[in-house]
Amino acid sequence: MPRSPLSILVVEDHPTIARQVVDFLDGLNWHADHAATGALAIDLATREPYDVVLLDLNLPDVDGLAVCRAIKQRAPRNVPVLMLTARDAFEDKARGFHEGADDYLTKPFDLRELALRCEALARRGQLHVSQQMQLGPLTLLQREKRALYNSTPLALTQIGFQLLLKLCTAYPQAVSRSALMHEVWGANPPDSDALKSHIYALRKQLERAGAEQMIVTIPQLGYRVVLPDV
Repeated sequence: MPRSPLSILVVEDHPTIARQVVDFLDGLNWHADHAATGALAIDLATREPYDVVLLDLNLPDVDGLAVCRAIKQRAPRNVPVLMLTARDAFEDKARGFHEGADDYLTKPFDLRELALRCEALARRGQLHVSQQMQLGPLTLLQREKRALYNSTPLALTQIGFQLLLKLCTAYPQAVSRSALMHEVWGANPPDSDALKSHIYALRKQLERAGAEQMIVTIPQLGYRVVLPDV
């Protein structure tokens, strides 16, 4: 059975290891971002709704345990963290789990096992995601792939619902254009005009239901959901 595409943040300062992991994940048609420093990892993980964060403990600027703690405290949702490290002592693993790590993989590792662990963590995370999401007057019924605004059904296309769900899951953070395009089209997205067209249609449906300017453009980044009176 083919794997469902996942969005992964690879936090690794060793360029060869980072390239191997990113290339492998790209080969699975997954979306992989790379951060070589702890500061960049925290910034990305608190802006993008990743399915899993692969976190090396030995980073040049911030200790990996502190990065894990910051991600768990500040990310828009409880993203699973898989620690990658050469530290294999029980005490090291215990500290990692105490700081919020969800799994631990010791270097060197098999990339196939890495992918399996990512899938398991992503599935585990989805078990805790409610099938109904409520953001102010907006209701998303995930199982039925329907949305309502003040109980008024929105006539959304499948792509429109995917985009709205991605934006609402990240709320109040913005979602980059590349992340939105990967959510809908995977590793083979069309040109950016296609995304603009779908965002335009989604906005029109929200406006017809009384939601003015609910999806705002963040220049040079992407889009963000804004709720009334917030």
